[in-house]
Amino acid sequence: MVTVQLHNLIFSGRHGVFKEELATGNTFEVNLDVLYDETDRPFNGLDSIVNYVNLFGIVKERMHQPSPLLEKIAEEIIVKIREQYPFILEVILSIYKLQAPIGNFQGKAGMTLHKRFMN
Repeated sequence: MVTVQLHNLIFSGRHGVFKEELATGNTFEVNLDVLYDETDRPFNGLDSIVNYVNLFGIVKERMHQPSPLLEKIAEEIIVKIREQYPFILEVILSIYKLQAPIGNFQGKAGMTLHKRFMN
């Protein structure tokens, strides 16, 4: 099993349900793990693997489109990854708001979507 990882990706965006979030924006951290079985996929070049550069492009493109819910963003990213790499078995995607709009809150708030696929 191969796990391709992109962690601690930082994006600015205007995601959220509150007017203030949409007006001022926020900083987001994304962590992505994509798993696939290499048994039937010899490592012969970029066409035979999950390319982390392509994964980054998918994440970056979607993170720059405003959305009220992080869950919706995560779902759309995973769908796009699955379309590009139909042989993947599992995706784990976390998105965190680094300045969550919660009074007296220090830390980050976020969600994780974990999808498994049957090939």
